[in-house]
Amino acid sequence: MAASTVRLTMAQAIVRYLINQHTTIDGEKVPLFAGVFGIFGHGNVTCLSEALEQVQDRLPTWRGQNEQSMALAAIAYAKAKLRRQIMVATTSVGPGATNMVTAAGVAHANRLPVLLLSGDTYVNRLPDPVLQQVEHFGNPAITVNDAFKPVSRYWDRIVHPAQILQSLPQAIATMLDPADCGPAFIGLPQDTQELAYDYPIAFFDEKTWEIPRPRPSVDQVQAAADLLKTAKNPLIVSGGGVRYSGAGEAMAKFAETHGIPMAETIAGKGAVVHDHPSYVGALGIEGTDAAMELALNADVVLAVGTRLQDFTTGSWTTFS
Repeated sequence: MAASTVRLTMAQAIVRYLINQHTTIDGEKVPLFAGVFGIFGHGNVTCLSEALEQVQDRLPTWRGQNEQSMALAAIAYAKAKLRRQIMVATTSVGPGATNMVTAAGVAHANRLPVLLLSGDTYVNRLPDPVLQQVEHFGNPAITVNDAFKPVSRYWDRIVHPAQILQSLPQAIATMLDPADCGPAFIGLPQDTQELAYDYPIAFFDEKTWEIPRPRPSVDQVQAAADLLKTAKNPLIVSGGGVRYSGAGEAMAKFAETHGIPMAETIAGKGAVVHDHPSYVGALGIEGTDAAMELALNADVVLAVGTRLQDFTTGSWTTFS
């Protein structure tokens, strides 16, 4: 009878799981996780780095020079890949982790996926204090990694190797959410990384993820269409969602067919070619005069794929 489990350290299990996650781009199956940026030290060098070293041919690792810059590079990769592929960034415990908080904030604000794996304080607390480790001696349950909570879409600290069976799939589902994706942070205590556990073999089966594309209700679409029919000065605002969903061509065709001028947000740049006849430039604090004038005089604004943040709306002073 074939074994139903395989014994691995938690670090090995994390790496094996990541390798077996895939997605589809233009009909081709590709790795969901394209690689790892890492700076190794206390908390991630003896377990996670060793596990990564064993699979360099399948999950390449590149050494960073600064934690913030490598995490920002990981975020830029996700943006360039239209959020369909993800990079991992791993740091040591303490200041290595704190250097990455600002980058997590950038990913959080811009809805860009990145998997952040940081070393964490020992669960058994016996080796404390650890060099460069930042912990709260008045509350041992708090570590510096709690600083990631406000800037993560998903946050977890693994204190038992079985917990990744639930945590990793949930982190990926969060990072692939088309509306609310962003950074997923998982803290990895060093003594938990090294623990061996009998993982279900099925946990490591290859999986191909699809990004869900929720559709609006028919009533919502009809209501928007009815408003546009009565509009005398309509304006389309094309956001990052248009770019990430590959809807730029359809958006441009719609605008041209109905003769509606089309502005873009900062996140939406590149979704529509700049010389399109309906294109009037960016909107907001870095917007063009044409787009701003049209926004001030618009009686109906069709916002597509945008959350209408203050950079776009000028804190709502852009629209009359």
